[in-house]
Amino acid sequence: MSITLLLRCQDMEKTADFYRSILDFRVTISAGILTVEKHGGKIVFTDRDLWNVPVTCSGTVYFTVPNIESYYSQLEDKNIVVWPIQEMSYSAIEFGILDCNGYYLAFQQKM
Repeated sequence: MSITLLLRCQDMEKTADFYRSILDFRVTISAGILTVEKHGGKIVFTDRDLWNVPVTCSGTVYFTVPNIESYYSQLEDKNIVVWPIQEMSYSAIEFGILDCNGYYLAFQQKM
């Protein structure tokens, strides 16, 4: 089973540019919906206020990537890393970033 997250963003173009230019995701915009994808993981963004509440997220979105060290080296100087690459007790190597909307994303590779 796959999962797709629908999250609210403040600015579709800024969000598209962040995911395309900084994170190197595949980005598509259609019918007012922004879709970002990388290695089978997908997030869908809307700038519409569907929930009538402030934008918040109490969790972290995890993506599994095939070469974590290489991907980390692409991002480490972009001033978005919130925790550095590290081995975790649950047999993964991971690091975390903060996206342009304030969402935490983690990238991991299983050991």
